[in-house]
Amino acid sequence: MAYLLDPIYLVNLTLCIIILLLGFFGYKKTGNAVPLYIGIAFGLFGVSHLATILGLKDDLESFLIIVRTSAYLVVVFTLYMIVKKSF
Repeated sequence: MAYLLDPIYLVNLTLCIIILLLGFFGYKKTGNAVPLYIGIAFGLFGVSHLATILGLKDDLESFLIIVRTSAYLVVVFTLYMIVKKSF
């Protein structure tokens, strides 16, 4: 297994982890599910970045498409919830 230590993927993974943690703590503090959903979406993106770093991107291509699509759907759902509350 060859690791791909590309700085862009490392920075993206680090930021995804930070956003996931902030989303969790934001939910714990406010009880609002929006930060949690955003954190979960970025956690899913982080899984994709981690797979790339570990050199598994080609082997898990179909799985990563599902993970990324799920992350985008979580973001769309969260935005829908925000817009629905504002009307």
